[in-house]
Amino acid sequence: MTDTQLYLISPLDVGGDFPLRLERALAAGKGLVTAFQFRVKGIDQHEAARLAEPLQAICAAHDVAFIVNDSVALAKRLKADGVHLGQGDGSPKDARAELGRDAQIGVTCHASRHLAMEAGEAGADYVAFGAFFPSSTKDKGDAERPAPELPDWWTNLFEIPCVAIGGITPENCKPLVEAGADFLAVSGGVWNGDEVAAIAAFAEAIAAAR
Repeated sequence: MTDTQLYLISPLDVGGDFPLRLERALAAGKGLVTAFQFRVKGIDQHEAARLAEPLQAICAAHDVAFIVNDSVALAKRLKADGVHLGQGDGSPKDARAELGRDAQIGVTCHASRHLAMEAGEAGADYVAFGAFFPSSTKDKGDAERPAPELPDWWTNLFEIPCVAIGGITPENCKPLVEAGADFLAVSGGVWNGDEVAAIAAFAEAIAAAR
């Protein structure tokens, strides 16, 4: 079984003391947290770049991949480690042409095996399934929820890593770890409380589920 790792997703507000919180979370999650997604909405690229700069430096210091949500242009401007594409954000192939062969490109595939296979064929470095649980971050309305076994199906057939996303907490992550999810993408599960305690709880839950 693969060792499941954590992929942190920023809250929408990354100002104020958030850089300090990120620093604490990454220090606590050494070896467990391997990626961080910068996800902000409704601000222009200059403001986004200003907010991203300290967070990107913290990720670099901890050897954690810095991934930009939705915007290939912002990822290119920041020389980020990669970009995460929603279904309406363009193709992995085009993103690869813009960002270069070393960029990490992920694609949201919801509950769809078909979308995931298409993403893999188009050159995605990872696919993301979810939301597995109700989530305030991922508002999908009536979107179909993937079965917890979906990562198991994927990892048995494909080499490309899969990310489980949506409402994941230390209390409910066990079936996803058991199903072989390579990464658990978490936002509220870490930032809605004490981030250091949350990282420790995830580490314990993942170890117990192996």
